[in-house]
Amino acid sequence: MNTTTLERAEGSIETIVADLGARAKAAAQGLAMASAEQRNLALTWAAEALRANMNELLRANAQDVAAVKDSGKDAAFVDRLTLNAERVAGMADALDAIAAQDDPLGRTLATFERPNGLKIERVSVPIGVIAMIYESRPNVGSDAGALCIKSGNAVILRGGSESLRSSRVIVDCMAQGLRAAGLPQDAVQLVDTRDRAAVKLLLHSTETVDLVIPRGGRGLVSLVQKEARVPTLLHLDGNNHTYIHASADIEKAVGIVQNAKMRRTGICGATECVVIDAAIADRVLPQLAQALHDCELRGDAAACGIVPDMIAARDEDWDTEYLSNIMSVRIVDGLEQGIAFVQAHSSGHTDAIVAEDVSAARRFMTAVDSAVVMHNASTQFSDGGEFGMGAEIGIATGKMHARGPVGAEQLTSFKYFVHGDGQKRP
Repeated sequence: MNTTTLERAEGSIETIVADLGARAKAAAQGLAMASAEQRNLALTWAAEALRANMNELLRANAQDVAAVKDSGKDAAFVDRLTLNAERVAGMADALDAIAAQDDPLGRTLATFERPNGLKIERVSVPIGVIAMIYESRPNVGSDAGALCIKSGNAVILRGGSESLRSSRVIVDCMAQGLRAAGLPQDAVQLVDTRDRAAVKLLLHSTETVDLVIPRGGRGLVSLVQKEARVPTLLHLDGNNHTYIHASADIEKAVGIVQNAKMRRTGICGATECVVIDAAIADRVLPQLAQALHDCELRGDAAACGIVPDMIAARDEDWDTEYLSNIMSVRIVDGLEQGIAFVQAHSSGHTDAIVAEDVSAARRFMTAVDSAVVMHNASTQFSDGGEFGMGAEIGIATGKMHARGPVGAEQLTSFKYFVHGDGQKRP
């Protein structure tokens, strides 16, 4: 396993986290100078290592899952934690897909020449050292490691304590790929501890960490917002909405919402609230309730009037990311009221409209201020892999630097190359 993991090191936790940062900073310099071919080779070898070590990874994951089940976590949490052969194969395929992408580094973003003859280029470069703090889903470590290698960044992974055994195997596979390509294995490191003090120490590591990316629930994100001294790229919860407009094709709308909610209830792209135009609510809602027979629906008074056995929603339901087979239902009078409701309660992650009226769809998509807004499609397409990025490090819900699915290109910065021929400033 990776010899830089925390439980194998000696000294205080402060010393160990500082050492991880110093190693990552040195590795980032080496990775930034590596060729695209080397970085891609590291990814393809890491993909092969995941496939070759699948049984070891599944055994480690089974131990993680057993421990979580004993602790009483809900089914959605267990699903996010669980790996199987198909999911591990998907992780490996994602690494190959990232390797096949164009190199995000060294791109000339702009060129211009000044009247004095200076020629200036804006060129894409790595950010440096990224600390990725995430919960439960072990595949996040694989995706984050791969995207950081591709973009020339070193990464320090601090996964959820529940997935620690799985994360150790994943990081070891990433290290195998780096070594095979002749790159520093410290480019992907794991904070190998359940001690929560490590998170705060990473957030304070201004000398070695250039960017922190949290991926998890409100508790984690709130901690990062409160404690971080390092710049952050936030991935907030997914309180997502699908609005069914009066012009919607009802069969299409029912199919979209059924997929948007039930395909995987425990992911951040799942729809948590369906908003229905009153003009078609009495036709669409009974069909939707039948299609969602395995989902608990919590509706406002109008919705309960149409489907009497629906549970009455409480005020907090409109702002809840359930991550399970529960969904709220709201009836609105027209497009503008639908937009206003979504704007008031969305977390800014992903929202959708189902409509055949293109102008209404455009109005909704322009007015709703979320990172991803969809027309006639399931919110579960809000995913880096589905966007052609191979994978994602998260869905950024802020507005600075990156927004929406964050892939390798979004993990770059830029600097200016200025070319002269003896110019002197007067």
